[in-house]
Amino acid sequence: MIEHLEYNSEREHLIIPEYGRHLQKMINYAKTRDTKEERNKVAKAIISIMGNLQPHLRDVPDFQHKLWDQLFIMSNFELDADSPYDKPSKEMFQVRPEPLDYPQNHPKYRFYGNNIKTMIDVACTWEDGDMKEALVLTIANHMKKCFLNWNKDTVEDDVIFEHLRELSDGKINLLNADEDLSDASSLMRNKKKYSSNKKSHHKKNNNRNRKRY
Repeated sequence: MIEHLEYNSEREHLIIPEYGRHLQKMINYAKTRDTKEERNKVAKAIISIMGNLQPHLRDVPDFQHKLWDQLFIMSNFELDADSPYDKPSKEMFQVRPEPLDYPQNHPKYRFYGNNIKTMIDVACTWEDGDMKEALVLTIANHMKKCFLNWNKDTVEDDVIFEHLRELSDGKINLLNADEDLSDASSLMRNKKKYSSNKKSHHKKNNNRNRKRY
């Protein structure tokens, strides 16, 4: 009896392990059927079982198409059965995709983030007026908040204005402006208030999930 035991090291490789070995054996059985009518019948039964094993894919528009592709992949493209979709080829899956060109951003002031530079570039394209002034001040206040997150000490507004002028290539200059930025304590107070709300909400959830006897 022990001689008939099978070990995983001796079994065939599972092409898609998520479906398990029993489904792989069913596909191997489908390949051995003599007539196409039998193979089609078994293939449709296998597709139904695969759909039951992955109910989270039922909302995907091309759900059935994906199952049929996986069926042919697990059969090593050797199953001769009729599919309602175009049959995939082995060569198509062996083609390597083109490498992606990731953006290489190396900002001088990394504590501001990459989005700040995008916001500054957009502000430079706006016409002079109240809307642009409001946007520039919003950007400057956000830069000050980012600076305080990186450096907990206070920071002078002139430092933020100089960084803003440098990042905008001199197009935005608030060094001689009469408007002051928000106070550092108010910026950090908003952050502390938000973090305290998150902690209190987490504490309430913990109390709510606690068992009561």
